[in-house]
Order: sequence, then C-alpha cells, then structure tokens
Amino acid sequence: MYMDAIIAGFGGQGVMLIGNLLAYAGMHHGLEVTYIPVYGPEMRGGTANCTVVLSDEPIGSPIIHTPQSLIIMNGPSLTKFAPRLVDGGILVLNTSLVPEETADASRVRVIGVPANAIADGIGNTRMANMVALGAYVAATGVVPLDVVEASLSSVISSHYSHLIPKNVEALRAGAACVKR
Repeated sequence: MYMDAIIAGFGGQGVMLIGNLLAYAGMHHGLEVTYIPVYGPEMRGGTANCTVVLSDEPIGSPIIHTPQSLIIMNGPSLTKFAPRLVDGGILVLNTSLVPEETADASRVRVIGVPANAIADGIGNTRMANMVALGAYVAATGVVPLDVVEASLSSVISSHYSHLIPKNVEALRAGAACVKR
C-alpha cells in the first residue's frame, strides 16, 4: 500500500494540523510515514500546504511531484495543485469556497464536500479542515477513521482536549459525505 497527498488551503485553515493528524494516524496504524509542512510568508491568509506519504514499505522520498490525492480547501490551491494530480487521482474539494465544477471531473475523482457549511452546522467553522479530512479518509481508505479519531490527542494539546469530541463529530460528518 502506498498513498501520498498534498493538503493545501489558506494559512489559518488548519491544513498543517490535518496533515500532521493524518501522519500520526498512519504511524498509529503501523505504516511508514513522511510529513512535510511548507511554512513561509504564505502562513496566515496566503496559501499554505503540506505533503503526507503513507506506505507499508520504507518511503524512498518524501517529495511528491505528481500526487495521488489532494485535499483542497481554497481556489488558489486548486489552481496550483490540481494540474499535478495524477489521472484518476482523488481530489477532496471544499465546495463551500470552490465551486465543484471548477475541478476536472473527467480526469480525476472529485469528492465535493461543503466543509465550511458542515463545520458551521457543528458549531465551529474552524473545523472545516476536519470535515475535509474525514471525507478524504472515507474516500481513500488509507487508514480507518477510528484510528484518525484516536490520534487526535497526538496533535491537539491537552489544554484543548475539550475540543476533541467536536473534532470527532466533524471527521464523521465529512466521512458521511462520501458516496461509496
């Protein structure tokens, strides 16, 4: 098994957090993992991204030129990364901010998820990232959702542990959006 992903959006949308969470879930599931956050002037408000590679064999390189999958949280990230997605790849798209028809559904599998709207319904727009990750996990099957849920305590400090149940709710709501 091998799966790689680029996760991208505006700085402040939590793309680094869900990339880190996916990496921890992979480790907890017994997989080899790489995680590379891209920091810089793009942090709050600009575009930010990270890469995650999960494999049951040693990973030769953490660099992803043509990703198998993307989690895209905003329009500029779709423009930047969608052309690099392999044909037949999986694109989880936040349709609260990016119209689904802007993605090339003839070339890749588009999973449109109104992540912000779902997160608003849960009571916290900032959990749109968790909604998108839940959809990604359901669409790819790369790790079980319950492993991702159990890994939340690895990336959310104990000071904010009271938010874990809402994050679990957001992950599950995103997973429920994916048609099997």
